[in-house]
Order: sequence, then C-alpha cells, then structure tokens
Amino acid sequence: QVQLVESGGGLVQAGGSLRLSCLASGNIFRGSAMAWARQAPGKQREFVAGITVGGSTSYADSVKGRFTISRDNTKNTLYLQMNSLKPDDTAVYYCNLNAGYVRWGQGTQVTVSS
Repeated sequence: QVQLVESGGGLVQAGGSLRLSCLASGNIFRGSAMAWARQAPGKQREFVAGITVGGSTSYADSVKGRFTISRDNTKNTLYLQMNSLKPDDTAVYYCNLNAGYVRWGQGTQVTVSS
C-alpha cells in the first residue's frame, strides 16, 4: 500500500517562499506521474502542478513562473518550490500519485499573510 506524506507547510508573509516535500513509500514512485493540488476553505480542490515519469512539468496558470515542481527518484520524494507567495495561495496542499490508480497524501497547510 503506497503512502504519501507531505511536509514543509507553514505560515509565511506575502512575497516569501516555502518548499513542500512529499515522501512516497513503496517502490512505485519512479514509475508514477506525480502532482500537487490544493484546496482553499470553501473551494474545490484544484490542480497546481504535475510532473511525468520522464520529468515533463505542467502548471496551473495561477502559479506559473512562481512555483516549481521537481522529483528525486533516488529519495522517492516530490517537491514544490513556491516563491513570491500570495495570500490567494493559502490552502491545504496535497500530493498526488498516479500509477494507474490514484493516491493522495493527508495534506499540509500553507498560510500566506498579507
């Protein structure tokens, strides 16, 4: 059973940076597409960024140019570097794994103060 554990969330001022991590258990990380999604209070969960097995990346328009998704297959870890944070980025951030079946982590809270 694959488990995903996010970390790195916290409280930051607008304009600041955070780096989220997602550690995956098991041996399927290398062969899985990965993504980050977020859910703000009262809103639906939305796609933030994705990375394929081959390393191709995609981003939501709202974070393009500010966020960078990356993966380290030797550490079974997915990252999200978030720069120039805005109050609108405040949400619970979730890690997602897609290996033919989908798994979600428990989420990590990111709060950006103005």
